[in-house]
Amino acid sequence: MGRNARPTQAKRAREKDLLERRQIKEQRRREVKDQKASAPPPPPGIDPDLEGITAGPQPLADWQIEVLEDGDEAAAESADD
Repeated sequence: MGRNARPTQAKRAREKDLLERRQIKEQRRREVKDQKASAPPPPPGIDPDLEGITAGPQPLADWQIEVLEDGDEAAAESADD
């Protein structure tokens, strides 16, 4: 038995979705490229990834402080028992 040589509607829909996703990705890439091109260059000698970081231990993030406070309360309650 021969198979139907025509692509099904589902395959057409998948291919259309794939093409749309490719176009969206390409558009995002162009936007990012344009933003990078229009952004002012960083000052010489300064790494933007390391700017604002000091040597030594870094301050705790907000979520770390909350976890420590919750842990201290739990430790105090277990010590009272």
